[in-house]
Amino acid sequence: MIKSELITLIAENNPHLYQRDVERIVTTIFDEISDALSRGDRVELRGFGAFSTKERAERIGRNPRTGEAVKVDKKYVPYFKCGKELRDRLNADS
Repeated sequence: MIKSELITLIAENNPHLYQRDVERIVTTIFDEISDALSRGDRVELRGFGAFSTKERAERIGRNPRTGEAVKVDKKYVPYFKCGKELRDRLNADS
């Protein structure tokens, strides 16, 4: 599912809301999650999961084309840990 499909689905299930309002709500939620992660905060959505960041250490990598050693700086990457309710729904017998 992509963002526009999510917006359309929410708008269809909530006919009292305008599509532009639903789009603003979804965009705001995603922006707040992104802002919190960029500050180094953890975002937990009960029953769904938790978003956080992990630090990848500085290392020496290889250029795949030339095989030359290349220094790769440390960086932070987003990490998602699935919540129990979501995991149970994914693994439920149909």
